[in-house]
Amino acid sequence: MAIYRIDADEEGRSRIAALARSEAPSPDAPLPASSVYFREFAPGTFLDWHPAPRRQVVVLLSGQLENECGDGQVRRFGPGDARIIEDTTGGGHTTRVIGDQPAVVAVVALVPER
Repeated sequence: MAIYRIDADEEGRSRIAALARSEAPSPDAPLPASSVYFREFAPGTFLDWHPAPRRQVVVLLSGQLENECGDGQVRRFGPGDARIIEDTTGGGHTTRVIGDQPAVVAVVALVPER
């Protein structure tokens, strides 16, 4: 299991960074959430360039996903990997289901920052 952040730089290009455990949300500094839902993506699903619809945490429960960001990084994620997705502006990122298994995710919508 690993935790990543996808956000956008000053020019609107998305980027991925692995978070150190000390940077990850904890019981002492939780991320306030407003809702959670589950989604299944069929093998071969490809979501073209898109910004996130809101700040959210996406935890991969099963299957494999790949994200490509505007800065050229491509990362694969497996079960247990969590992504804090904050690239709500700019060109966004792509999402692809890798392999012949569906990808099941838990999406946690975060309370908007003030």
